[in-house]
Amino acid sequence: MHVPDGFINAPVSAVTGVVAAGAVAVSLRGARRELNERTAPLAGLVAAFIFAVQMLNFPVAAGTSGHLLGGALAAILVGPYTGVLCISVVLLMQGILFADGGLTALGVNVLDMGVVTTVVAYALFRGLLGVLPRTRRSVTAASFVAALVSVPAAACAFTLIYWIGGTTDIPIGKVFTAMVGVHVLIGVGEALITALTVGAVVAVRPDLVHGAKGLTAPLKLRVDGELVDAPAPAREPAPAAHRPTRGLWATGLVTALVLAGFVSFYASANPDGLEKVATDKGIDKEAKEHAAKDSPLADYGVKDVSNARLSGGLAGVIGVGATLVAGSGAFYVVSRRRRTQDEADTRTEEKV
Repeated sequence: MHVPDGFINAPVSAVTGVVAAGAVAVSLRGARRELNERTAPLAGLVAAFIFAVQMLNFPVAAGTSGHLLGGALAAILVGPYTGVLCISVVLLMQGILFADGGLTALGVNVLDMGVVTTVVAYALFRGLLGVLPRTRRSVTAASFVAALVSVPAAACAFTLIYWIGGTTDIPIGKVFTAMVGVHVLIGVGEALITALTVGAVVAVRPDLVHGAKGLTAPLKLRVDGELVDAPAPAREPAPAAHRPTRGLWATGLVTALVLAGFVSFYASANPDGLEKVATDKGIDKEAKEHAAKDSPLADYGVKDVSNARLSGGLAGVIGVGATLVAGSGAFYVVSRRRRTQDEADTRTEEKV
């Protein structure tokens, strides 16, 4: 759903840019409460993983494909504020390096794909967990529903922005029906990817999933055909805060590299939901060429590498690496600022 340059007029693009910048600023402050030096690298990994999975367009219907938006996944794994920052980093890398999503439309994309999906998904996720049992299955199920709803919500947000500042005179009802219809189908793919990923992480490290905080699932034993709580271990395991995360981080990075560097070659070549609607309804008449169209990595290929498989694979690996470095660096700085603030607060309390 990357909006290119020319779909939205300049005044509305500027306003959405200001709103998106404000949302990012608020998220930077909020992320200080969600991040620490231990989880910052994991947040960078989440951004890199979302970049990789977004390269995997999957077919939906009638010559249309879809891809992960990632707002729900990021919010549930690392928190809503950090989630907005994750998607913003991904969109920035895609726009600058790969000519994907207009630079003048960056504010539209951050607001639509980052803020709307994250806020809607996380609010629904927390609401569902409030009424469901606090189990791992509930976290996975709530992730599925939250991700499913977040995609048509983003389609509605784009339609609203287009209604206010669209550059072509197309009946808004037709745009709304087409956008929501196809993105409900794409939402099913989003929900499956999100639920599978969250479920996999919760199964091995629930302490690292922001949305699963406080989740306890005591070990069960089957005795005479009935499940009973297992006795407490003689030795308490290491506190979650001190358990190493290197294994999970390495596994996630390898997965992202394989997806972007190899599996992406088999992604659907059909236009995604927004591209298909734009072509069918004519809202792309004023679309402009991307300012970074001559980038060495434009269109997710390495310039001057003739082999399509190698070109796309290298571009994907470079993209994962660039997103990982940019995201991890930004999140580390945010986590350091939290530590500095905590130390300052501690010194103040000691003086009092």
